[in-house]
Parts: sequence; structure tokens; C-alpha cells
Amino acid sequence: MSPLVSVIVPLYNASPYITEALDSVLQSTYRPIEVVVMDDGSTDDSLRVAQAYAERHPEVRVLSQANAGVSAARNHAIREARGTYILPVDADDRISPDYIAHAVEAMRDDIRVVGCRAEFFGAREGEWRLPAFSHALLARKNMIPITSLFRKADWQQVGGFCEEEVYREDWLFWISLMELGGTYLRLDEIGLYYRVLPVSRRKKAKSQKRVIVDAANRLHPAYMEKYLGGPLHYHRSWSRFLNRLRSVKQVGTFDRWTEGQVIDARRNILRVTEGVVVKQFRTPCLWRGIWYGWFGKSKARRSYEYALRMEGLTPAPIAYREVRVCGVLRESWYACRQSECPHTFIELIEHPDFPNREHILRAIGRFTAELHRRGIWHPDYSQGNILFNDDASHIEVIDLNRIRWRRHVHGYPFSRLERIGKEGLQCLIEGYENV
Repeated sequence: MSPLVSVIVPLYNASPYITEALDSVLQSTYRPIEVVVMDDGSTDDSLRVAQAYAERHPEVRVLSQANAGVSAARNHAIREARGTYILPVDADDRISPDYIAHAVEAMRDDIRVVGCRAEFFGAREGEWRLPAFSHALLARKNMIPITSLFRKADWQQVGGFCEEEVYREDWLFWISLMELGGTYLRLDEIGLYYRVLPVSRRKKAKSQKRVIVDAANRLHPAYMEKYLGGPLHYHRSWSRFLNRLRSVKQVGTFDRWTEGQVIDARRNILRVTEGVVVKQFRTPCLWRGIWYGWFGKSKARRSYEYALRMEGLTPAPIAYREVRVCGVLRESWYACRQSECPHTFIELIEHPDFPNREHILRAIGRFTAELHRRGIWHPDYSQGNILFNDDASHIEVIDLNRIRWRRHVHGYPFSRLERIGKEGLQCLIEGYENV
């Protein structure tokens, strides 16, 4: 028996076109098929038109959701789909009668995606001339139309279409599938008729170039490294050349630099992944990049080396990584163990009734004295950089890259903690002096 193919049709304000799209699918010579239409909160009569159509055609199911974007609509529909294979078809496009049959016939174990040649209609006519597939080219640009056949099992394995990105979600999805292994096959026939409207998403996507490139690098760094020798650049066709000028230095063992939950992105980007905190430092300006690249130590390197010297006073260091282009520092990361201290000094400021507050403040004063005894001067000794556990039996300091090492340290470094109030400062000083 032939495998069921689920045709996925996301629908948003496309009432003039939806019946034309559905007719083209139902005229397919392949069976069995099901058609899952997912209305994405249309504000015109698209949903009514689709529901009326489904009443006449038992192979068509119509579902709806609040507006969440085309990726969410596709993912929702695919979750409801019963087919072995998935074929997305946009609500304003058409397919040829033989396309599904030929695509299923062409699918093999080493093929992840089967597509076809395409032709424009509407505001533009003629064949959509797409370049031949290669992994190296896919790392730079998309040449796979969304109306291509793939396995539902593969969709599940990669987690579906990325719902965070507004444009080029199909390109990012194809890369995800190719990372599973295998390749793309394009049938030598016109199977897709792609409608071009006066204002289309393809044109809008051009204004989102930097966002798209950043997303590709964030979501698929290993693929970019494998086929481009490094990240995708904003001048995408220059990526391989620029990456030949790129050098990477890493000390320590760690390989998940761009993974994990983002917990702070105000200046630098902080991520947490499986008990590891990764700090990605902001790209330095050109003259600082030259200085860090050729003469001084990067913030990531200083953080790592200082943490080694401060054993027990800061979360344990794991690794640091630096990326240079023509010797100029462009990217740097520092990874350390996630602190087991759940509190920051900020809580002592914001909660005057914090349990054992005075005891904790004196303990922080003693900890500060220990830093000074070891010749550690922290210019950014501020409320967010001091961590402690419930009874202050363990205290740590973070944000190390500005630390200075001195033979003798004099004076109280509490000027950035004055929000604690007069009595709180007195507790800090008492702890500091009683060491």
C-alpha cells in the first residue's frame, strides 16, 4: 500500500486563492492523501471559504489557531497530520497533478527532501531559476522551495520549523534536515506554480538580511563551520574567503558556545546550558579588536586566567574561545560552572528583612578582606557581581575581566554598594576589619 501524504496548507487572509490551491492538490494523481488546512487567525473570510470547501471534499480537514505566524501554523498542522510524508503548499500557490506521485517515487534512504522546478505566475511570469543544490551553497542561501516533500519523522527529530524567526524559516528548516545526513533531490519537472503578489514575503525578507544571517549562525553553527569554514557573513558570498582569514583559539574543552537559554542580553549575552554559564562578549570596535587581537588579552582570556588564580572565590572556569579575522579579535566567549549560590547582593538591598541579613553582610565584608589579602582588586565590585548561599558559608564574585592584581590593596571597595544603607555599610566594614 502506498504511504499517506499529508499536504499542509497554512492559511492567512488568502480567500481569493485558497480554492485554486486546494483544487490543484486534489487533482493530484497520487493517493492516498490528506489535506490539512490551518487557518492562522485570518481576518477575512478565508476560514469560512476553507470550511465550506472541506464540507464537499472529505480529504480536506480545516483547523484554526490564533494568529501566530506561518511557522507555528505549519507546525500545528503537521502535529495533526497522519501521513508518513509531508508536503507544505502555500494557500496562494498551485502544484502539478503528477508532482506528489513522482516525489514519493523518488524518495530514498539517502534523500531527506524531494523538490521540483518551479514557475512564477501572477505579478511575475517565467521559470524560477534555482541553482543546483550543494551543502556549501545551502549554508549561504536557500534553493529549496517550501513545497518540497519530507518525512514527518524527520520533522519531529529536528523539532519542526523555527517559530522565533519571521523570515526564511524554510531555509533554516532545510538546514536542520540536512544536518541529519543525506541530501536534496530536485525533480526535472515543473511541479510548483509560485504566485508572486505585488508585496510578497520574499521581498520583505531582503530587509531582514542581518536578522536572518544571525539566526542561521546561532541555530546552525556546526553546519556553517563544516561547509563554510566558519560563520556565515553578512556578505554571504564572501563567507568562505573571509573564513580562510579567520583563526580560532580555544583553551579548555567545551563545544556548546551558542546553545542554552539566554538569561541576559543587555550588553553581553549570557546563556545557561546544563550547569554551565557561557558569556559571549560584545564584538569590540575596530581599534579595540586590533588591541585585543595583537597586543592585549581579550576579556574572555582574562576571565578564564583570573578564575584559575581565584580558585574557590568564583565559579570554576571551563574554557575560553577567541575568533580573529586577519588578527583582529571579532568574537570571544568564556565558559564556567554555574554558581551554586542562589542569591545576589541585590536581594540584600531590596529586602531589608532578608533572613540573617546582618550576618550575611559581615560575611561579605570578610570575603572582601580575603580578596584584598590575596591582592585582588575588583573595580566592578557591584551588587550584581556578589553571590552567596543561604547562610553565607559560601560567597563568590563574578565578572572578572576588569580585575587588577596588586601587591597591596588599601581602602574599602564598597562605594558601589552604598544602596545597602548606612547600617548595612557598617556591617560590611565590621566584617572587613575583623578578619
